[in-house]
Amino acid sequence: MNNGSQAAPAQIVIFGITGDLSRKYLMPALYQLVNNKMLAPETRIVGVSRKDINTEELYQKLDLKSSLDNYNESSYEELKKITQMQTLDLDNLQDYQNLKHFLTEIEEAAGICMNQLFYLSVPPAAYPGIIKNLGESELNSGCHHGTGVSRILVEKPFGYDLDSANKLISETSLYFKEDQIFRIDHYVAKETVQNILTFRFQNHIFDAEWNNQHIAKIEVSAKEKIGIAGRAVFYEPLGALRDFIQSHLLQILGIVLMDKPNELSSDQIHQNKTKALNELVPIKLDNVGNLSVRGQYDTYKEEVSNASSQTETFAAIKIFSNDEKWQNVPLYLITGKGLDERKTEVKVTFKTNNDEPENSLIFRIVPNEGIEVDLATKKPGYGNELVSTAMNFSYAEDLKNDGHPNAYERVLVDAIKGDHTLFATSEEVLASWRIVQPVIDSWKINQPDLSIYELGSSGPDISHL
Repeated sequence: MNNGSQAAPAQIVIFGITGDLSRKYLMPALYQLVNNKMLAPETRIVGVSRKDINTEELYQKLDLKSSLDNYNESSYEELKKITQMQTLDLDNLQDYQNLKHFLTEIEEAAGICMNQLFYLSVPPAAYPGIIKNLGESELNSGCHHGTGVSRILVEKPFGYDLDSANKLISETSLYFKEDQIFRIDHYVAKETVQNILTFRFQNHIFDAEWNNQHIAKIEVSAKEKIGIAGRAVFYEPLGALRDFIQSHLLQILGIVLMDKPNELSSDQIHQNKTKALNELVPIKLDNVGNLSVRGQYDTYKEEVSNASSQTETFAAIKIFSNDEKWQNVPLYLITGKGLDERKTEVKVTFKTNNDEPENSLIFRIVPNEGIEVDLATKKPGYGNELVSTAMNFSYAEDLKNDGHPNAYERVLVDAIKGDHTLFATSEEVLASWRIVQPVIDSWKINQPDLSIYELGSSGPDISHL
């Protein structure tokens, strides 16, 4: 399968290549790109590690073979062949200068200038130091004998609150321009999320009704059966609000609400999405208790060994937009761990009269990516009773022979190409933090109370929102 043009030659430098993110997502994605001939032959992967390990030791540690769906021996060996390792202390500027020399040698051996992609697969607290050292060692300017571009990829969270996000953006801008920065949201890179734009703007039957005259409410939810899965160090200071609502769910909501751009270009999409996010109204501090729910599953405190933990594993907020075409339409953002189902979706509910069955449009993001339309139909028989009937489109079933890249494959290719469409801009990040900041401030003083729910249940009651 080849879903697009081959990316330009690049040096993909992965900080934290021995970590879980690399093992579970990045390296399997790079394998698929090699297997599908999506990377230029000159492309090289450079793993950065504090420990002095070689390529063979790296692949033994990653144990990729057991996680690959379509294992191909020649593709696996090709991936190993283009991978090299470099030992680096994150705080040692000289090591970054050594890395620069190492990358220059690779380019000179290939006889071409390559784009450089620095993937920071490390805890967010390490970002500022790495970014500064990349800049101080001039690794932010690409190769020095051609037109290659240097880019950085960072995972969320982008900051811890509005102030820290502002600070991180300011510090990063000292060394990298906005068009060099790729802030990853792998949910936005999923095929169904991208298809929201096409579905809305290329199907006039829905585009014409995409406003408060026809839509009753919009719900964006991400529910997981698993708990924190041993990630106490990461999750305890973060919580569900920051982990999912501030990042993934608000980004998706921006796509759902944005105006139709003049053209489906990266700049136009981001411009309209930023406008949609800026129109969202933050909850007033004294009303957070009425418009939000925070919960924690009953075994969480034991998992994190903190009997006084107030970290939420469930969060729901209800907000509105000042945009004239969305005024008075309630917008729900809901996420939780340790629930009775695994499901991420966007549900758009249309207005109906009296007791008519609900008409809704559902974009299924996880699992079984697809689109569902719930319509009112006549129940078979002699009467005129109406029932709700689902019309389904499933990527796995309806386009099973076409296939589509997973989120991390798409993220890597687009970053190499310099396409910002799937990545959050500084303005979008700050707009998202502005929405949740009053909730963060209120929850610091335990308003509303933390609702304890049973692991594996449907979570706290949110019917009052």
